[in-house]
Amino acid sequence: MPPQRIEPKQGQESVWDYPRPPRIEPSTRHVRVVFNGEVVAESDRALRVLETAGPPTYYFPPTDVRMELLAPAQGQTVCEWKGTASYFHAVVQDRTARKAAWTYPDPNPEYAELRDYVAFYPGRVDASYLDDELVRPQPGTYYGGWITDDIVGPFKGEPGSETW
Repeated sequence: MPPQRIEPKQGQESVWDYPRPPRIEPSTRHVRVVFNGEVVAESDRALRVLETAGPPTYYFPPTDVRMELLAPAQGQTVCEWKGTASYFHAVVQDRTARKAAWTYPDPNPEYAELRDYVAFYPGRVDASYLDDELVRPQPGTYYGGWITDDIVGPFKGEPGSETW
């Protein structure tokens, strides 16, 4: 059964208005990721990827990521649109957030803009912020969308969404 779209209020976006295949757009909003008391990434120049049924995913320019706090992780996944993703653990002092971030080192040509940008799973780090709002992670373990008060679903990853 298809999901019942939540009607957005003024100032909100519905993930059901996002396109498929996904669209990349620049974001001027301030994005920040914190793990074990350290800011791991912070930017006003992130890219926002929008895809039907998913909250936006924010990709940080590599120059705005403290790459010394990331360690390559084994394994890859393939997105039918963007290509093959590689993963990173966030390692800050004595704590490790396993596969907390990912990148597309050689994306498909239509998504070349994402090359080497880094995205973070908000549920695998201590905190992610969009401007000053604490982000809520997209449900499930696979997707890395950032849920904020200006985004409405229902969201892919919620129970029963496997067939969307």
